Amino acid sequence: MAGNSPDRGRTVSTVLGRRLGGELLRMREARSLRQAHAAEALTASVAKVAKIERGLVPIRDPDIRALCHLYGEVGADFIDRLLALAKTDRERRKASGWWNQYPGLQSMAEYVALEDIATSLRTWQVAIVPGLLQTPDYARALAVGNGSWEDPDEIEPFVESRMARQARLSGDRPLELRVVVHEGALRQLVGGREVMKEQLGRLLDVARQPNVKLQVMPYIAGAHPGMTSAFTIVSFAEPGALDVVHMDTTSTTLWLESDTDAERHGSLFDRISRLGLAQHTSVRLINAILKEL
Repeated sequence: MAGNSPDRGRTVSTVLGRRLGGELLRMREARSLRQAHAAEALTASVAKVAKIERGLVPIRDPDIRALCHLYGEVGADFIDRLLALAKTDRERRKASGWWNQYPGLQSMAEYVALEDIATSLRTWQVAIVPGLLQTPDYARALAVGNGSWEDPDEIEPFVESRMARQARLSGDRPLELRVVVHEGALRQLVGGREVMKEQLGRLLDVARQPNVKLQVMPYIAGAHPGMTSAFTIVSFAEPGALDVVHMDTTSTTLWLESDTDAERHGSLFDRISRLGLAQHTSVRLINAILKEL
């Protein structure tokens, strides 16, 4: 999602916008109504309804209420959930987000925007230390090792942007962060011994923060349910703003937006967490690995 145009927030499709639009589309089709009926209820064009249902534009609260009335959805809890979802989506679309000043964040802009308004994150990482806990040298070594940068000069702004994201772990509304990271990620010499010593020290420091729970999945855990992929679950404070699951693959970013996917990955994270070491034991293991270096 490139570009910093003032119109950017009105022309992009977001995870939450697509979810909200999908709900409205489902309700309309369940009533066997056409987009023209929705357009008439909104005193708008059919093109606008199509954009709403595809998540391309933010939705005003009066429009949500009007469509719910048209579709016969009058439950207060259900409507409140949609309104909360729309509010979160509008916040995400604000073009003034700090991440827009970092071109290197374009591919992650949607995720970082969600992270910025989230109240909590649960993340399972198999191969690397999570971005919110990385040191500058570790992040830089990962970027260099990735080898996919067309312009090496973009690496430093990328590292700076990653450090800027870590402001969410402190301040007036610190993010609640639960991390389970595999032991192998802590032993992989990303950037060499000195870089890893600093990185492990950073993990020990952040583990002292009351809003952070850090666990290590040890080698001795054997086979476990998180072996196939890493993922992050993003949660929000607003009632009805359901969890969003984010996964990166070698070729694309995958968003899992359904209630079922959120519940499945929440359960999966809990199972992974139960197999991980307790935080105090995880800290002892990190200290042991640090001493080995």
